Amino acid sequence: MDGEPDLYIAGTWRHASDGGTRDIINPADGSVAAVVDEATPGDAREAVAAARASFDDGAWRATPIAERAALLERIADLLQRDKEELATLETRDTGKTLAESRIDIDDVTSVFRYYAKLVGADGDCRVVDVGDPAVISRVIREPIGVCVLIAPWNYPLLQMSWKIAPALGAGCTMVAKPSEVTPLSTIAFVHLLEEAFQEFAVPAGVVNLVQGSGAVLGEALTASADVDFISFTGGLATGQTISKTAADNVTKVAVELGGKNPHIVFADVRGTGDGDGWDAAVDHVLTGVFLHSGQVCSAGTRLIVEESIADEFVAAVAARAAKITMGDGMNPASETGPLVSEQHRAKVEAYVELGISEGATLITGGARPTDPALAKGSFYLPTIFDRCDRSMRIVQEETFGPILTVERFTTEAEAIALGNDTEYGLAAGVRTSDMARGERVVRALRHGTVWLNDFGYYTASAEWGGFGKSGNGRELGPTGLAEYQETKHIWHNTAPTAAGWFKN
Repeated sequence: MDGEPDLYIAGTWRHASDGGTRDIINPADGSVAAVVDEATPGDAREAVAAARASFDDGAWRATPIAERAALLERIADLLQRDKEELATLETRDTGKTLAESRIDIDDVTSVFRYYAKLVGADGDCRVVDVGDPAVISRVIREPIGVCVLIAPWNYPLLQMSWKIAPALGAGCTMVAKPSEVTPLSTIAFVHLLEEAFQEFAVPAGVVNLVQGSGAVLGEALTASADVDFISFTGGLATGQTISKTAADNVTKVAVELGGKNPHIVFADVRGTGDGDGWDAAVDHVLTGVFLHSGQVCSAGTRLIVEESIADEFVAAVAARAAKITMGDGMNPASETGPLVSEQHRAKVEAYVELGISEGATLITGGARPTDPALAKGSFYLPTIFDRCDRSMRIVQEETFGPILTVERFTTEAEAIALGNDTEYGLAAGVRTSDMARGERVVRALRHGTVWLNDFGYYTASAEWGGFGKSGNGRELGPTGLAEYQETKHIWHNTAPTAAGWFKN
């Protein structure tokens, strides 16, 4: 950053081969937060080649599991040591509040600690009884090989950690590409990795880093026959392109492509006790959609509320939304920050204009803030549209901004049908005091994560991913490790005899 080389290839920091750079903009005030190297396709191909050579050398994949687990624990320790530096970079880069960024670094740490324990305890062999005492039958797990890891701009380091931690634990080598919009925390993290690698004598080329536009680097990373696995988190169109490109080499792909997530609220929340009542429901709907200014793949952007309480409930959410304090994420008073860029704000504004033209009722927001202190940043007010229906594009498409749409229902069956009426299927929320109803509804919803009387939480030990066009494959949990492994069956006959099938 700022003159220092930012590409990490084959264990060496280097500048882009053509000298190209990119300004990284602080979305809170439009200033240049840093200048970083912008890789070329040739740089990306070199990174893939370095990962290939390192994997084929075999030293890293042959490293004992206990050592790989210890490395992950050391990385977790270093993350906590550098927490404030990494969180500050994340806030400068994405615009989110420093409080959010600190939580993100803690979550990154927990991911590495989780996989350290899982790798250390899980082993890599399962014995299969085939009914013959002379046969030893084993299913072993081996690293899948060279992995390309592509992370999004909204949770740069967190989403990258979901990929790097299990990849390292499995014994893979990799090329990491953060979003070109928000690469700063990932660059700093790879410096941290380098420190840990030196302590553990990790071979060069195990982790490689390139940053730049997906349009420029994508083919070099995803069309290569030297790549064994691609993990991508981002937009639907890009995920579809990666899947098609990878198909030529039959490369395994896991993609998480966002969502259009329903938050269903039943009328009985009014009569519930502490923790899951009316106020909690209003609060979780508010937080579920407006945290990080709505730039969350699992944001609860579709409020589906029972008709009998809809007017009052929407008014309560709107009243609180209008009071959200916006500002620079470095300001402790800020409750939410700007959108990530001017270009992204323009997309959000276009969706607001579309919602109005489609006939939705604008309840609050729908404009840039008037506070002069926010004029230089990419800020946009929390926005709520009532009287929406499934014919509207703002209800169907992922707006990825501070926009809440409101739909109404009268029966449980209708609520379920609305909740499932989406091409996505990443996450959903359900609010009710009737636990039998709650269990019925969460079971009926076709989404990868469903929160009952809560919203937005996850744990490193439980799988994350979606149904439908939200993608395929899973991150986190045991399955998140299995994505980076191949299984091999070894049949060992300890007392071989002739088969005798052919007589002559």
